[in-house]
Amino acid sequence: MYIEVLPLPKTIGKYHGFEPFGEHAVNASWVAVQELQKLGLGHDINLHVAEVPVEYQAVQSLLPSLWTQHLPQLVVHVGVSGMATTVTLEQCGHNQGYMRPDNCSFCPKSCCCLEGGPDCIHSVIDMDAVCKRVNSSGLGVSVSVSKDAGRYLCDYTYYTSLFLGEGRSAFVHVPPLGKPYSAEQLAQALRAVILEMLELMEHNKGKNHCLHDQ
Repeated sequence: MYIEVLPLPKTIGKYHGFEPFGEHAVNASWVAVQELQKLGLGHDINLHVAEVPVEYQAVQSLLPSLWTQHLPQLVVHVGVSGMATTVTLEQCGHNQGYMRPDNCSFCPKSCCCLEGGPDCIHSVIDMDAVCKRVNSSGLGVSVSVSKDAGRYLCDYTYYTSLFLGEGRSAFVHVPPLGKPYSAEQLAQALRAVILEMLELMEHNKGKNHCLHDQ
């Protein structure tokens, strides 16, 4: 899933989730994003929803066009993790270590996103701050923060998006449906998380951020 927030009088949000892969016959991220589309983010934010193939080459061709089409202020990606039991906010994306074949049995020969790129890129968003705010809101869905998105298509997508958007991106991992949250609960959590991200970005507008860890 991906969400795009644009610097227009009426803000536009674009969201994407991933297609099924491996043991995930139903990808909870895509289901949750579709529920989020029903909820909306308020009158000032239009949502655009898209499903992304679990393919390295598709990500490399799709993301640049998504970033250049509307020049978004923020892009948010959502993926499923079989190990997650909370809604997990990923703080950074990693460049190297991609050795697992995708849905087309393809794997980058270099095992990296961008040859010569920084090892790690952080989001401009303080995920710890977002986590604390949502957890204290009484939402009923636990939120946590991670610094390792898994070295598969989620991490690969996040790094690529962070690079293209100079850190103006976020990635949220959700657990499989019913383990323990329903699609509706995940959508409510995504809505709360994204609204907090937007508020933080607005508050921190104009501040400098260090995005790359060498």
